[in-house]
Amino acid sequence: MKITPSTDGVHKYVAEFSDGTQTRFGAIGMDDYTKTHDKDQRLRYLTRHKKNENWNNPKSAGALSRWILWGDHTSVAENISAYKRRFPNL
Repeated sequence: MKITPSTDGVHKYVAEFSDGTQTRFGAIGMDDYTKTHDKDQRLRYLTRHKKNENWNNPKSAGALSRWILWGDHTSVAENISAYKRRFPNL
């Protein structure tokens, strides 16, 4: 599994999985925790999205956004590493 910048002009990133599937996630122009480092904003995002997202489906855009853009770290690279540890079978 690898994550690279998206080139579609709409999303920030695309995740490419070993089975050939892809998921684009993160809207260009929108804030995320890796950009703002704002813990209150992160809490608001998580509260707002937890009722509608399945964060346990690692291939969903919601889970990718939650764990990579709004993860525990302010670094995308650190959040990708944590995501891969959380979902080791990808």
